[in-house]
Amino acid sequence: MSIRRKSVGLLSAALLAFLFLFSGCAANDKVPVKVLILPKFEVDGLSGDFPGEAQLYYEHYLEGAGEYEIAGGYAGSKLYVKDGTALYVTGQGKLNSALSLAAILADDRFDFSDAYIMSTGCAGSAAEYTVMGDVIVVTATVDYDLGHQADIREMTESRKETWFHDDEWDDVSHKILNRALTDQIYELVRDTKIETTERTRKYMARAFDNAGWAVRDPMVLKGTVVTGDNYWKGFYDEANARLMAETYGCPDPYAVSEMEDNALAVVLDRMGMLDRYIALRCSVNMDVFMNGVTPETLWGGQESVDLSSEDSVEAEDIFETAMHNNFLVGSRIVDAILSGEIGEA
Repeated sequence: MSIRRKSVGLLSAALLAFLFLFSGCAANDKVPVKVLILPKFEVDGLSGDFPGEAQLYYEHYLEGAGEYEIAGGYAGSKLYVKDGTALYVTGQGKLNSALSLAAILADDRFDFSDAYIMSTGCAGSAAEYTVMGDVIVVTATVDYDLGHQADIREMTESRKETWFHDDEWDDVSHKILNRALTDQIYELVRDTKIETTERTRKYMARAFDNAGWAVRDPMVLKGTVVTGDNYWKGFYDEANARLMAETYGCPDPYAVSEMEDNALAVVLDRMGMLDRYIALRCSVNMDVFMNGVTPETLWGGQESVDLSSEDSVEAEDIFETAMHNNFLVGSRIVDAILSGEIGEA
C-alpha cells in the first residue's frame, strides 16, 4: 500500500474515532431533522442586514429556532433547528466545512436518519458556460487539489493544462451525486425566475466583447463544481478544472468553482448519506481575470477583493442579487423536502 493510501486510511480512522466520541443518546430523545442547510459564511448578522450565504434561509426558516452548540464545530457557529429544518454556518474551506459536518452528524441529540443535506453558497463561473447570477444544481463534485500540478513555467510541451490525473485518489477526488435526486430537483427548479443587474450585464459585456453567452439572462443550470482550498483564478486553472471534470466522467460540464462541496461529499459518502446530498451554488464572479484586473492588482492590495462590495472589481454589484437568486431556488427545494415531495418516485 502506498504512503498516500495509508494517509487516506488514517484520515478515515480518525473520522470514525471522532464520530464515536460524540455518540450516546437514545434514538427517541433525538430532535428530527428533515433538511440540514450548510452555508459557509455570513457577511454580518444572521438577520436584518446585508445578506451573506445564510441570512435569507435563516430569516425564512429558522427565526426563533432552538440554538445548539456543536462540540468540535466551527468557532462562533450554532446549529439552528426548527420544524424539521436545521442550519449551520460551517466556515470556509474544505477542512472547516468537513469537520463541521462530521461534528453535526455525530451529535446524538439529532436524528439525521432521513435528512437531506443541502450545501449552499456562492461560487465563481466557468467562462462560456455560466454567468454571474446563475444558480447551479450540482451533479458532480471534483477536488481541484488532488492529482499532480505543475507551474506553467516548468512545462515543456505546448499544453494549456498543468494538471495530471492520478487514479490513486479517485475514491476521494470526485463524487457523482445521486442522478435521480439531482434530476428531480432540476425539474422542480429549472423555471425559477432569477435576476441580474444592469451594472453586472454591462460589466460582462465589456469583459467578453458583447458575446451572446456573456450577456444572457441568468439561468438555473446543472453542472459540475470544482472544490479548491486556494482561491484560484485564470486561464490555466480554468483549463485544469475543465480537464478534471472530463477526466472523471462528470455527467455535466464544469460550471463553477468553490472551496467546500467535494469535502462535504466525501464526509457524506463515508457516512452512507451521499445519496441525500444536494449542492446549490450561485455565481458571484468569474474564474478568469477581466477588464484589466491582474493577479497583482487584485491580490496585491491595490483593488477591492470583497465580493460583497458594490465596488468589487470582481463581482460588480451582483452579490446581493445572487444571494436572492440562490434563495429563490433553494427555498423551493427545502419546501419540497419538508412536504415530502423530494424523494418520491
